[in-house]
Amino acid sequence: MNRCKHLILLLFSCSLLQGCGVYSFTGANVGNASTFQVNNFLNNAPIVEPGIARDFTILLQDLILTQTSLDLVNNGGDLIYEGEITEYYVAPITATAQSTAAQNRLTISVNVRFFNTLEPEKDFEQRFSFYFDYGGSAQLTGAQLENALAEIFERITQDIFNASLANW
Repeated sequence: MNRCKHLILLLFSCSLLQGCGVYSFTGANVGNASTFQVNNFLNNAPIVEPGIARDFTILLQDLILTQTSLDLVNNGGDLIYEGEITEYYVAPITATAQSTAAQNRLTISVNVRFFNTLEPEKDFEQRFSFYFDYGGSAQLTGAQLENALAEIFERITQDIFNASLANW
């Protein structure tokens, strides 16, 4: 009788694991896809910060690699990401009594086209945007620029991941 209980428990556990299918602990639903590709994002913003398009492309690839079991390919991927950086601008968001900026905001927007070659009804084109606030007297260079880009790109890549694979 005890052996029968263990066998039933084992079968139940296996069916639970089998039921999880293609979902991961991150909530990603990759369907039957096994590969993805991220085409190089272009920087079409009126103000061009050198290297950010390459950095964004690499960060998006890394996020998908670490949060799914998909393999990265250069072409012929089941899931395809492409697009361009469309906005990169700094604007004052608060002023001082002397009519100077007390705080500035760097905003970056990325237009993304997502293609699911196995389930075309999941394709989309969408704009993702985020910002970083910093002091009005500070210069957005060096480490501060790196921190700003890291924070903005982390948020945008996660939003892209959620829109394309998490189905939130």
